[in-house]
Amino acid sequence: MPRSNRPRRTESAKASWKRTGESPELDLERARSGIARRESAPDGDWMVRTMTARNAEKTYICPGCSMAIMPGIAHLVVWSETHLFGDAAGLAERRHWHNNCWTGRTYRYR
Repeated sequence: MPRSNRPRRTESAKASWKRTGESPELDLERARSGIARRESAPDGDWMVRTMTARNAEKTYICPGCSMAIMPGIAHLVVWSETHLFGDAAGLAERRHWHNNCWTGRTYRYR
């Protein structure tokens, strides 16, 4: 019979799962917040990531309304995907937007 190339679980990993009898709880808020989505607009392609209220720890200035985004307020982190100097430069110039300011900015182009 052929051998499996998969590594075996250690005895401690087996024992910890058997002790509790159930799998660990999935944190849906954390799972949703880590993934950036791509948005296209007349002003270019953007990567948009949701910053949850729990993860918002600093004060930022929203470029849409020039108001402060206080710690503990959910908002969006946005950077250009089509930056002139590449992806790293676009990521370095990321900005924090209020949700409504980001969605309302596209109405300027209609």
